[in-house]
Amino acid sequence: MRYRPFGGTGWDVSEVGYGMWGMAGWTGSDDDESLASLDEAIALGCNFFDTAWAYGDGHSEVLLGRALKRHIDVRLYAATKIPPKNRKWPARPEYTLDEVYPPEYIREYTEKSLANLGVSTIDLQQFHVWSDTWADDDRWQRAAASLKEEGLVRAIGISINRWQPENVLRALDTGLIDAVQVVYNIFDQSPEDLLFPACREKNIAVIARVPFDEGSLTGNLTADARWPRGDFRNSYFRPENLAPTLERVERLRPRVPEGMTMPELALRHILQQADVSTVIPGMRKAQHVRANIASSDGQPLAATLMAELKQHRWDRTVDFE
Repeated sequence: MRYRPFGGTGWDVSEVGYGMWGMAGWTGSDDDESLASLDEAIALGCNFFDTAWAYGDGHSEVLLGRALKRHIDVRLYAATKIPPKNRKWPARPEYTLDEVYPPEYIREYTEKSLANLGVSTIDLQQFHVWSDTWADDDRWQRAAASLKEEGLVRAIGISINRWQPENVLRALDTGLIDAVQVVYNIFDQSPEDLLFPACREKNIAVIARVPFDEGSLTGNLTADARWPRGDFRNSYFRPENLAPTLERVERLRPRVPEGMTMPELALRHILQQADVSTVIPGMRKAQHVRANIASSDGQPLAATLMAELKQHRWDRTVDFE
């Protein structure tokens, strides 16, 4: 495992981290399997784990807390997120701060997460949705600063709405944000335009999420794919999204080098971006842990291949429906 600086925090985090949404937010999760996968990741050098209260109403946090207790001899970094009070994803610009993150609510859910994780300090507390219309409101700023000053959190971050990488730039100007989490993969390359340069200038950590485009970049998605009722992927891969996604995956398939899988290509493409501090693939099985962490070997993709992958950029917009 290779490690990278996490912005200005002074932390060195594994460049392949662990995304924990699937452990509680997707169907088919098994706690014993999840815990074994976490143990395997830690044994292989992964030290950055990203969860959220919304992943199973705290269940994913509890699983991470159990892993932290079993590995107290290893420095592990726990990142979680405050759910929006109105429970609506993504944040719309017309939502007020009082509807989503009133100051007392920010503290309330930080305390809930502290209890779930079984720690006295959260390494990274993130806002799970964001609208830069709130950036200048000093109420969230004071609440976030107080959490740091009281030692309840070490760093503050923002998980940026899907396909809105620039909807955070004003918040970064406050100087309160230590990390951003953004959708970044072979299809979604727009964070390179303005977000990455801003983070580089301000020494803000970048967490790349959704490296496999919710599964399409594993190469296993099919036209007849269906998931159990309530599974997020049913709404993400609606027919109007599924068909064009499959077309783009098929155009990408010939670019996968011999002896390499599509997921490996997807991870290596992200790891080649120096502005990324860590990438957090979702992992629920030990074999996926081993395969994903194996991409952290410092072996770069050929410059010609990287240039070809640039051509697979897909600029999408948020669908609020």
